[in-house]
Amino acid sequence: MTEPYAVPVPKGYRVGVWEVREPIATGAFGSVYAARRTGDVLGEELPRTAALKFLPTGTGTPRQLTHLRELVQREVELHRRLKQPRLIRMYDTLTVDDPSRPGLDGATVLVLEKAERSLSALLSVAPRPSAGPALLAQICEGLAQLHRAGWVHGDLKPANVLLMRDGSARLADFNMAAELEGTHAYTPAFSTPDYTPPELLWSEIGERGRRIRPSADVWAFGVLAHLVLTDSFPLPGGTPTARRDAAAAYARGTDELRLSPELPEAWREIVRDCLSRTHADRVGTDALLRRVEEAAGTGRSPRLPRVLPPRRRRAAVALGSALATVAVAALGYGISNWADSGTADGKGSVAAASYGASELRTDKGVPARYRHLIVDSAHECLQREVSPVLIAAMLKVESDFDPNLSDPSAGAEGEYGIARWTPSLLRWWVRADGVPASATPRPPLSPAESIPAMGRYLCFMEPRLKTSLPGDRRVLIAAAYRTSYKKVNAAGGVPPKYRDYSARVAHYLKEYAPAGRK
Repeated sequence: MTEPYAVPVPKGYRVGVWEVREPIATGAFGSVYAARRTGDVLGEELPRTAALKFLPTGTGTPRQLTHLRELVQREVELHRRLKQPRLIRMYDTLTVDDPSRPGLDGATVLVLEKAERSLSALLSVAPRPSAGPALLAQICEGLAQLHRAGWVHGDLKPANVLLMRDGSARLADFNMAAELEGTHAYTPAFSTPDYTPPELLWSEIGERGRRIRPSADVWAFGVLAHLVLTDSFPLPGGTPTARRDAAAAYARGTDELRLSPELPEAWREIVRDCLSRTHADRVGTDALLRRVEEAAGTGRSPRLPRVLPPRRRRAAVALGSALATVAVAALGYGISNWADSGTADGKGSVAAASYGASELRTDKGVPARYRHLIVDSAHECLQREVSPVLIAAMLKVESDFDPNLSDPSAGAEGEYGIARWTPSLLRWWVRADGVPASATPRPPLSPAESIPAMGRYLCFMEPRLKTSLPGDRRVLIAAAYRTSYKKVNAAGGVPPKYRDYSARVAHYLKEYAPAGRK
């Protein structure tokens, strides 16, 4: 492992009838491992191998525990109530009882069907795969199964489509899935910009999260279909931020949808009807499935060309590269492996050191292990000024990228972590759904919670700064972070006390900006 796993589990560790084998991937809070069955369970048929997702729901900060338990509850509830052939299967949930290992004791373990890789991994090595139309038919079938049962997926993208050994597709990662209450469901306010419909880019976030309809999944399917069939996104732009802005312009009617000329004619109207400007104009899921099956020529039982290497070729694939491929598939298990790999264009693995290179320089000292958090946190905000360069410049000035910073002398509570948060203020910004944490976080404060919270706070302040203020608006936002937007407005710009701080931020804004973006 090139980075420590969030939940370290030694090889050979036993959980129930499962023995942990090689690691697959890790995220900020959870880790996935391959496992093999060591015994039988009376009355149950279990596979010989599985994927174990370890979530430390017995330890951690109050904010982490609340967030993780909510995500686990969503996923477990859907798995328990829906048994559909196009959804990745959950065999069991376990709780680790091991006081001798405090980092594992109390952890929740999801025992999941083990996939070979994700659609994202396939597209990274085989853009526009010959099996693409048939795979799309199976993905759409999975959406139809979810929607008929009254659920919305909420985060459909290539990384959350898993491919089994026979090449068939399964929908996975139901952390954001939600059950419909009439026409809507409620999900956390997190999404992948490239697959988020325009109406959700600026939607209000209530106490229960963000309201979402099945039409959001239909939009995401349209984007995914265009990507699979043309190796390009349907909206223009070289970065997720640019494509998000293009989606907003399209929804406002100030720009038109220009689909790739390489999109097969049979799919052109399907994709166009998925990407209608308003949710009400989008095609329904059942009608979409009929049209997709017709365009794919699959009928009700798609037969797929083999897209995965046969088992006998194992000698041709080194263990390291095999694990790298499966690590992308692990994203579909709900683990975002931000420390080791990413998907800058939604299609394949990109080294952390070059993640977001078109928006943030790679040669000026921004630590590779934080690039995913910095870039993705900026992409969550609609305001263009809240960019990866701004967040990186501020982290440099705030802490010099020190995740262990501790300054108890700074005010009544002190400031901690890479973004120098005061714990009581962090409580209001640490959750992605806009709801304050149930308890004030306690130091140490991890980069995984500090950096996204910084992005959300900056996004909140930017529209509250007066438009008439002179100077670089990004520097004004940074000054507001150090003091408050009210004080910046009252001072008519950067208050004198914070001019040195602001000058340093301005320096790194230039330092970290790629050529042509300064």
